[in-house]
Amino acid sequence: MQVFKFGGASVSTTERIRALVPIFHQFRDQQLLVVISAMGKTTNALEKVAHAFYDVNRDAALQLFQEIKQQHLQTAGDLLNTGYAACEEQLTNFFTEVEWLLHDQPVQSFDYYYDQIVCIGELLSTAIVSAFLNEAGILNQWLDVRDVLRTDDNFRDANIDWEYSALKVNQVVNPLFSKTSIVLTQGFIGSTDENESTTLGREGSDYSAAVFANLLDASAQTIWKDVAGVMNADPKCFPDAQLISTLNYTEVIEMAYYGAQVIHPKTIKPLQNKSIPLQVKCFLDTSLPGTLIHNKPVKDLPPIIVWKENQVLLQFKSKDFSFVGEQPVAQLYQTFAHLSLRPNMTQNGAISFTCVLDDNPEKMDELAHSAAGQFEVTVEKGLSLLTIRHFIPELFEKLSAGKKLVLKQETTETVQGLFRSET
Repeated sequence: MQVFKFGGASVSTTERIRALVPIFHQFRDQQLLVVISAMGKTTNALEKVAHAFYDVNRDAALQLFQEIKQQHLQTAGDLLNTGYAACEEQLTNFFTEVEWLLHDQPVQSFDYYYDQIVCIGELLSTAIVSAFLNEAGILNQWLDVRDVLRTDDNFRDANIDWEYSALKVNQVVNPLFSKTSIVLTQGFIGSTDENESTTLGREGSDYSAAVFANLLDASAQTIWKDVAGVMNADPKCFPDAQLISTLNYTEVIEMAYYGAQVIHPKTIKPLQNKSIPLQVKCFLDTSLPGTLIHNKPVKDLPPIIVWKENQVLLQFKSKDFSFVGEQPVAQLYQTFAHLSLRPNMTQNGAISFTCVLDDNPEKMDELAHSAAGQFEVTVEKGLSLLTIRHFIPELFEKLSAGKKLVLKQETTETVQGLFRSET
């Protein structure tokens, strides 16, 4: 038993969907649980629908959703022959889920509506891919993951109910493998005990696959991407980025924590708990070795570079010169948790607490407002955060050139610098 995860790039075009067939032929003798993301930029498009709906702009929301509908119907039509009618009916049922909601007035939180709307992307993509693979002779059983993965109602960053989800895997998923060798389902989404759709955090399909790998006691998990494997930097920003052939769980967690866009931060724990190896492979060239991630020590890693734009520096200063100790910092972290915010860097002074976060205007405003009763709050936006693990000083100086250093933290292993451009 293996778990495969294919991201949005792997199903972004009809050509790439067709290219899945030879990959599955390579594993024809194995049982596979396959997790697939929304196609291409569908999630971004659905986010625009959610914002238009919440802004009470029904016509714009419906028009944006109409474009998404047509794109998926076109893709299904290009890929399918005998299976088109059944697939169209399935897609139409999903379309209806969203359209009923779009004709209502928003009365709940934005995050609630976000999940009800955005989750449809994975359902649409998997319906089409499953139908295509069946028609191509890769027999598989489509599964609505919302019938299996139970979560709480922390919309947009839901937490898995492991006990209930394990029960459903045994009741629903395992019996399917007596009928087929491939079960195909969605990443990123789940549902509450009231059958309301939830999402597991942006790019959460990696995590979904890891949850299934854990609950199914899989021998391995493979994430199929459009790159050769895990690189030591984003090749779009650093053309000389190099492939890392072997990593361990600890290193990948650190990379994800600092913002490397390789693997969802929650992915590793379910795998590490059962020592399930993780492979990152290239679906464009399956002959490439990719990256193997396991529980063993790894030495001689190159510097690992993470560059994050659109950072916000917030400073919380005591109004009465009282120390900013455990209690006020704990209160700030409670606010972070309430807003689903995670600081990328923090620094504590005698009467101040400084943190760096990804810019989310609505949440930044709410955070500043919430803290204003206790602190003087200053906010600076438009900054960049550089993190280098296994750093060498010369590399930090090279990447810092031409920028004004605002804040720096350094350990023997990792250096971080927050910058504003001098231009």
